[in-house]
Amino acid sequence: MRLFIAIEIPESIRSAFTSLLKDFRALAPQLKWVRPENLHVTLKFLGETDPEKLGPLQSFLSDVRTAEPVHLEFRGLGVFPNEKRPRVFWAGMEASPNLKTLAADIDQAVHQLGFSLEERSYAPHLTLSRISLPDIPPILLQAIHEKSRQTFGSIRATEFHLIESKLKPAGAEYTTVQSFHFASEA
Repeated sequence: MRLFIAIEIPESIRSAFTSLLKDFRALAPQLKWVRPENLHVTLKFLGETDPEKLGPLQSFLSDVRTAEPVHLEFRGLGVFPNEKRPRVFWAGMEASPNLKTLAADIDQAVHQLGFSLEERSYAPHLTLSRISLPDIPPILLQAIHEKSRQTFGSIRATEFHLIESKLKPAGAEYTTVQSFHFASEA
């Protein structure tokens, strides 16, 4: 099983990105664009996972809690690691400080089952496209700069999801294995 842990985004925000992705896909059809229904905020990528670990993994994840919901405001566009060597085109977000704590707590919880600890600092974002070209097409780069301050909406998240990813020719297909409430609505 290929697994990851993520916060889902609601349809209202997904719709804003659907429109943006349609426009940008027309500018650079050669890029590998994420389908709008697959947009999510990754907290931890687990990768190939032995199905025997699923029960213990679900048990560890059910213990992860925060005192308050996570607030996310989606805004801004950019590329990782930089414009000279782009690999990922992303939408940014401003997040309440407890998002990093939540990601770190999940990282520690799954580490108990043998998953590697993250080496890099957690950088919350939505992946919009993977870039395998040596450069960003200039017309796309211009569009990114023009919309770099655009806002897409905000959410208060109280749950995260363990998601299975099946790689298919038409793109990844995601199935939620289990949802975990980590904070109360209050």
